[in-house]
Amino acid sequence: MISENSLFLAIHSALEAGNEIRRIYDKGDFQVEYKADNSPLTQADKASDKIIRKYLGQSPYPILSEEETSRPYEEREKWEKLWIVDPLDGTKEFIKRNGEFTVNIALVEKGISTLGVIYIPVKKRLYFGEIHKGAYRTDNIEKLPDDGSWDTLIAHSQPLPLTFSSPRPYTVVASRSHLSPETKNFIDDLRQKYPNLEIVSIGSSLKICLVCEGAADIYPRFAPTMEWDTAAGHAIARAVGKEIFHTDRKTPLRYNKETLFNPWFIVE
Repeated sequence: MISENSLFLAIHSALEAGNEIRRIYDKGDFQVEYKADNSPLTQADKASDKIIRKYLGQSPYPILSEEETSRPYEEREKWEKLWIVDPLDGTKEFIKRNGEFTVNIALVEKGISTLGVIYIPVKKRLYFGEIHKGAYRTDNIEKLPDDGSWDTLIAHSQPLPLTFSSPRPYTVVASRSHLSPETKNFIDDLRQKYPNLEIVSIGSSLKICLVCEGAADIYPRFAPTMEWDTAAGHAIARAVGKEIFHTDRKTPLRYNKETLFNPWFIVE
């Protein structure tokens, strides 16, 4: 039997949801709806959310998902421990069919993201981590090991950050769909210190993953995001000794706030 600890449960949920997203994506015939805020929604978002709820519903913790945001704060503020989920982060990238979308699952305790799982369905790549216990990347994974062993999973994974064979220039990762003027100005200021600076543009929570694995140095985000966009990546970042700060570069983001919008932030 698969271990029922929280990290294994989150990984199992993300893999199963990611497999269904990939099936819909490969089929290519999906309709796009638009929510009240004009953000897109597909059947892949809905299917992923349903699968994740099925698995995480086995735990004692409530679920805060992008696809169900109506829980009042008066109820949520009593939740000392909860799941924060984005069933399909990067729906715009999904629609564009560029593969840059993820499944994000985080466990939050008293406002701090302590455990995170990010799965890239198209690449079949998994990132996961827990603060004080390290973080890992697993490639070519569609399901948990048949023997249900944590040791088997770790044996097929690489610890983060990764080791790179050659030096690279100072690298900034930025949003493919949401590069604000403020973010551009921040990058221009960095260029004064790092003239050979390189910019990598990519979608969804993959930006946080690149910093966590050491392929990039910093991810500035001076544009709107929600808690479910960052919670999973935040735990992975903490697990590798990095952090997601407010723009003061001192105050970490917190979760399950009254407003679910994130402030502008910097991952480094």
